[in-house]
Amino acid sequence: MSLLTGSQLAKSYGPDDIFAGIDLALPQGARIGLVGANGAGKTTLLRLLAGLEEPSRGGVQRARGLRLGYLPQEAALYSAGTLWEEMLTAFADLRAREAELARLEAAMADPAQAEDVLERYGALQHQFELDGGYAYEVRIRQVLDGLNFVAADYARPVIQLSGGQKTRALLGRLLLENPDLLILDEPTNHLDIHAVEWLESWLNAWGGAVLIVSHDRYFLDQVVTTIWELAYGRLAEFRGNYSAYLVQRGDREARQRTEYDSQQAVIAKELDYIRRNMAGQNTRQAQGRQRRLERLLAGEDARHAVVDRPRELSQIKLDLSTTLRSGDRVIETRDLAVGYADDGKVLFRAPNLLLWREECAALIGPNGAGKTTFLKTLLGGLTPLSGSVKLGSSLKVGYFAQAHEGLNPARTPLEEIMAAREMPPAKARDYLAKFLFTGDDVFKPIAVLSGGERGRVALAKLALEGANLLLLDEPTNHLDLPSQEILQSVLADFPGTILLVSHDRYLIDGLATQIWSVEAGALEVFKGSWSEYVAFREQAAAAAKGGPAPEPARPGRGARAAVAARPIRAAPAERPDAALKRQKTEERKRAAQLAAVETAIAALEQRLAALSRALEDAGAGSDVERVRALGVEYTAVQTELTARFGEWESLAA
Repeated sequence: MSLLTGSQLAKSYGPDDIFAGIDLALPQGARIGLVGANGAGKTTLLRLLAGLEEPSRGGVQRARGLRLGYLPQEAALYSAGTLWEEMLTAFADLRAREAELARLEAAMADPAQAEDVLERYGALQHQFELDGGYAYEVRIRQVLDGLNFVAADYARPVIQLSGGQKTRALLGRLLLENPDLLILDEPTNHLDIHAVEWLESWLNAWGGAVLIVSHDRYFLDQVVTTIWELAYGRLAEFRGNYSAYLVQRGDREARQRTEYDSQQAVIAKELDYIRRNMAGQNTRQAQGRQRRLERLLAGEDARHAVVDRPRELSQIKLDLSTTLRSGDRVIETRDLAVGYADDGKVLFRAPNLLLWREECAALIGPNGAGKTTFLKTLLGGLTPLSGSVKLGSSLKVGYFAQAHEGLNPARTPLEEIMAAREMPPAKARDYLAKFLFTGDDVFKPIAVLSGGERGRVALAKLALEGANLLLLDEPTNHLDLPSQEILQSVLADFPGTILLVSHDRYLIDGLATQIWSVEAGALEVFKGSWSEYVAFREQAAAAAKGGPAPEPARPGRGARAAVAARPIRAAPAERPDAALKRQKTEERKRAAQLAAVETAIAALEQRLAALSRALEDAGAGSDVERVRALGVEYTAVQTELTARFGEWESLAA
């Protein structure tokens, strides 16, 4: 049974059509990720499904009694109480029963009422216990802790919380309310890696349904089993997680391109025949072909349909190439303490670090740990509290600031580019068009641009520098998924060295050869990728508890298992080269292919089971023709399944 269905949904704002003709169904226990370019209408669709907006056409049907929780990107949480009191509202029914139990306890103290009250008290107390009445305060603490609130925050008035804290508070309350369906719009925006991992664990253990819009590709890989893609006003469904979706989308686009090119070749051949023979001896044949071609192009051919020309979303065209070769030892530190001299507080201490040419180190840690401060120390903007920093020879450093401090808010994108490199306005506009700034967009002040637009201006400036050392502070923030994919691909082929500060685990796993983790005032170095680092942490946690090491995921355990089973690679050599980066990219592609193959295997196995049942029914009914047809299909599906298993074994090897 579906919790929610949409039929022929359409939404327009004035003359602008956002989407139209959308049919969807969201079943119980669904794990769905909604993806699409910025401006495709994802948030609008979520609001329609949540009942906060009405469609221009079509309708939404919700199951009777459906309990739905909706998290907007920026929560407007209005409450006169404290954070703790706001969480208590999720348990209003339990607390009312708790108050009733207290009243009954007081009544039982009166001998005249005790016998009458006891039976009612026993039944109410038993159900109260079953519903978690004695554990709801523990649950509140677990959720608040998981979302990075500390005990000192509990008594803070909600009105005093920052925008990000209010969003996290609303998310916490929604989780505690335990609705049938959660609709979450960018739930990881204000969470660090630890909080996102906690949320993944919570959602994976939860029995309800969830529909998520997120730019966090790794989060989608870990949580969802279906992808809805909203593009060009239409909704397409893909089985599997985000990595599986990438493979399926690529296959679909390649197939559509092939079919389109093939049909266009046939149409051109028919037109040539008609042109050459319309006035000759084969006039009747030419006229017949012309009528058939006209029916095809008009959509009136029952046997054939016109294949639409494949459309491509506008995407940034980024080039971070460099002709400069640095020295081999790029970044070195000795006994380093990072912080600000005015207060003398040490944010963290680092061991003796060494980053070789063409390596990529990912610096991770909670917000406020000092990651950006470390980058500014490397750039010479801050003096180490103790110890030393040394940058290698022949370096040209390119810095991408998280808050885009390098952009002048009063300038336009055109002025920023012309200030970065001398060029004629026409050439600068052509260059900005590669970053999706066209028309009057190039004349808007930086101050009025969105976060994603400012990020694209910063990338455009970075690409002009020709740097061979990139210091990148949250480069994927505010970028849509297509832009993230392009940036990751470009960085994977970058011939220089990268120090990456990011919460984007998908990007980290695709690029990093070292993980520099800041925890509790200290930086620890792990030589290897993010996947290896996660496996190392799980093994360490299991060893600390005295339990067995985590078992690797195997095919058939669901789409998300494919991500957990990404191959563990050997720790990189002390001086990896560009080939290691390319290897990581190939391994990412192979993991995505594995996920897609496993999804196909599951579907084929379900089809075989259905065919087996159909054969039994047809045999019982003595339907010879149906048995024969089902047998042919069963053999074909079995053959394809065998081939898919062979494909999986090749990829897994």
